[in-house]
Amino acid sequence: MAKQEELVFLPLGGVGEIGMNLALYGYGTPQKRQWIMVDCGVTFPGPDLPGVDLVLPDIRYLAGERHNLKAIIITHAHEDHYGALNDLWPGLNVPVYASPFTAGMLEAKRNYEGSRADIPVTIFKAGDRITVGPFQIEGVGVNHSIPEPMSLVIRTPLGNVVHTGDWKIDYAPSLGPLTDEVRFRALGDEGVLAVMCDSTNAMRDGVSPSEEEVSEGLRKIIEGAEGRVAITTFSSNVGRIRSVAQAAEAAGREVLLLGSSLKRVVDVARDVGLMEGLKPFIAEDEYGYIPRDKIVVILTGSQGEPRAALAKIARDEMRNVALASGDTVVFSSRTIPGNEKAIIEIKNGLIEQGINVVTDSDALVHVSGHPRRNELLKMYEWTRPQILVPVHGEAAHLMAQAELAASAGIKTIPRVRNGDILRLAPGPAEVVDEAPHGRIFKDGKLIGDFDEMGIGDRRKLSYVGHVSVNVLLDNRYDFLTDPDVVAFGLPELDDEGEAMEDTLYDAVLGAVESIPRGRRKDLDMLREAVRRAVRAAANEAWGKKPVVTVFVTRL
Repeated sequence: MAKQEELVFLPLGGVGEIGMNLALYGYGTPQKRQWIMVDCGVTFPGPDLPGVDLVLPDIRYLAGERHNLKAIIITHAHEDHYGALNDLWPGLNVPVYASPFTAGMLEAKRNYEGSRADIPVTIFKAGDRITVGPFQIEGVGVNHSIPEPMSLVIRTPLGNVVHTGDWKIDYAPSLGPLTDEVRFRALGDEGVLAVMCDSTNAMRDGVSPSEEEVSEGLRKIIEGAEGRVAITTFSSNVGRIRSVAQAAEAAGREVLLLGSSLKRVVDVARDVGLMEGLKPFIAEDEYGYIPRDKIVVILTGSQGEPRAALAKIARDEMRNVALASGDTVVFSSRTIPGNEKAIIEIKNGLIEQGINVVTDSDALVHVSGHPRRNELLKMYEWTRPQILVPVHGEAAHLMAQAELAASAGIKTIPRVRNGDILRLAPGPAEVVDEAPHGRIFKDGKLIGDFDEMGIGDRRKLSYVGHVSVNVLLDNRYDFLTDPDVVAFGLPELDDEGEAMEDTLYDAVLGAVESIPRGRRKDLDMLREAVRRAVRAAANEAWGKKPVVTVFVTRL
């Protein structure tokens, strides 16, 4: 008997974590499914991944399914939704669908990074429909903190799925579109099998404030400031950039953009017509000639990035731009978990200079782009799904949305995490298998897993340092010259004031001389004896065992 065709959902990132969003939808029998991918994002490394530039989803599951992957659809141009595409697409080589702004951002990103991948992008925006294999996909306009975001309706022979992407309800955004309530209600009337729904703000009650309210808050700060005003925000938030520019113009101030990522976003936004009606921004070398009460700076660095414009200003390292006592810096952003310490250091540096610092705890200067609980309830009401799958969140966010959906009367809320293959239809929704999943790492020009990139060894080096030992023996297996000992990342002196390298040098001498000359012919044994002696000596003097590399050569 032939096996029945199924509709399945498989997240490889973004479910059980914030960021690195990548979802697969499959249709067919378990042995022969056709797939589409929705989003292909990154997350950013913490201090536990020294040297790593980006964290990417592990897509090894697709190695055997590559010929069955029919398309990649990108919901919007935030890094956690499209940032891995340049690096992962060459191994997939399938059509990519994205909005004009997202396509422009992808091209700008490729040019900036020097990527050799020439990714063909077909423009696909809210209201459009495409057919890919057994899937018919429709874009539905939603509001978010970036231009041209969309939810997706994925129609299949077994039912319709709504993949919300990132969204919120804002009836007065500074930049459209509005979340399309009429279309979602029509989809509910048509029948929705499942909604895969953003959980980022599922623990927050009420509704998100409007971007219009944020714009008003920023306008008041700009109008009331006596000195310069610098506003840092996420570079992709084109609506916020427009709001600040309009408020500055109303207050009779010029606007300067600082930060390469901000300028790239604005260039793309200008190309697709999103910056119309704004005065031209001034050049950096004009800054010093404009009175302090006639300038607003929009700049990067809201997350404490050490090389961003705000951090350089806090360290007084910008060539043409500086702030002074009495000026104001506004953090028009939220703090991404893990960045707290870096942001606090920058704030303290600014405060030490007499600069006024304003955050969202002082005034309404930022609003999230994700739905709070009352907005989630609206989505349930509009779409009336049989199945609700919480996605885009850590365990606490997913559980909060699951409980909310249950309280709203949704009967089927399966527990899904990265790697779970969830069968949506036919039959009851249930996890039927697990796919290989995890994280890979971009490190300089290379991409690989934890061991391939040597991250574990690098982490160990960051804690205990490294000692290199070079031993030269003559033909009688005695020292030909004094051994070389070089310590890197170790204390210079022990607690008695002895040089650490001298202590380790003595350990090398003792290890070699304790081995009878006849047994020294076993160079591997000798090498290991020296390594152990050096680690033991360091541990006795310091309390830690460094990484030790020993070279033994007989001439």
